[in-house]
Amino acid sequence: MRSSSENSALANNRVLSGMRPTGRLHLGHYHGVLKNWVRMQKDYECFYFVADWHALTTHYDTPETMNEHIWEMVIDWLAAGVDPEQATLFIQSRIPEHAELHLLLSMVTPLGWLERVPSFKDQQRKLHDKDLSTYGFLGYPLLQAADILMYRAAHVPVGEDQVPHVELTREIARRFNYFFGRGPNFEIEAQQAIKQMGGKTAKSFSRLKQLFNEKGDREAHAQGIALILGQQNLNQTQKDQLVGFLEGRGKAILPEPEALLTEAAKMPGLDGQKMSNSYDNIIALRDEPKRVEQSIRVMPTDPARVRITDPGDPDKCPVWQLHLVYSDEDTQAWASSGCRAASFGCLECKQPLIEKVLEQQEEIRQRAQPYESNPERVKEVIHAGCQKARTVAVETMEIVREAVGTAYK
Repeated sequence: MRSSSENSALANNRVLSGMRPTGRLHLGHYHGVLKNWVRMQKDYECFYFVADWHALTTHYDTPETMNEHIWEMVIDWLAAGVDPEQATLFIQSRIPEHAELHLLLSMVTPLGWLERVPSFKDQQRKLHDKDLSTYGFLGYPLLQAADILMYRAAHVPVGEDQVPHVELTREIARRFNYFFGRGPNFEIEAQQAIKQMGGKTAKSFSRLKQLFNEKGDREAHAQGIALILGQQNLNQTQKDQLVGFLEGRGKAILPEPEALLTEAAKMPGLDGQKMSNSYDNIIALRDEPKRVEQSIRVMPTDPARVRITDPGDPDKCPVWQLHLVYSDEDTQAWASSGCRAASFGCLECKQPLIEKVLEQQEEIRQRAQPYESNPERVKEVIHAGCQKARTVAVETMEIVREAVGTAYK
């Protein structure tokens, strides 16, 4: 069992994020997720995983596509700029500890918590052609929680619509810690750790604990946490224990992660709806240039512009959403004023977009080329990432098994 700072989300800078291999990655994935991944890998300890078990919760009827989708998706990650020297890339199912933690979390997770997840009913409506009355689909938020808690991640990058999933993970961690974080000697060990702080510091800590527990003083809580983390003569296990003692619960065996809100570009599909493989309206990250150009040229625009002389409204035009993502301020001003004044046609408005998209995709294709020509390089990246992820997962499960009583000796 480790006693280093990696045992607590309070003391790490770790990020966990995953993506389901259910089809070709497109510009929506790039601007909504991958650009954030590339940016974060410079400042955080990032774990990015292929969520293949999650894909099976909705695509269990097409398992034959999984193998191709996985490797193509990883190439897209690398082509987008995700750096395996800076981030750990792995496949979920290659780390069997995820399944064990999912099972153990299920022992204390109320059924109603899973049924109230907003996306549960929403996805059932959207995917009405599939039978999603399965335990796997109901339990996928719990599996998602296991993914996050396995790596004791401090941060989970999400858009606003995914915040409820992170909140559920926090609730599950809190409930797990409540049941399994208070061993028979918990309070005795906590008091021993407090004594190690020294007389003056111990009194300060006790006062802050009383203020927080009796009056809910958030400032006292923050000061108490700072006091714990600043103790050089306590190991990380003792610090985790004192955080739980301060908050009136058990030791933080599974630290609660924080949602890290990320910018999500609104990327319209070729038909004006949200870009999605399900709608067959995508521009794939490594699409052929001719297809990209032709696809943008035939994109629908403001329906009010029947003739070139008809003024338009950019806010009603899907192409304008692409301008907001790809064009600089001068080009946006030119496109907006020209549309409203009908000073040029829609094809002319689209041309700068075509050039920008093709320019970006050329960079992506160049980064993809070494992996496309040598697929073994992709597998080497994943193999190395799986080894690193497995090391962390094994450490976590040693802590968890000890807590739940299955670390038989």
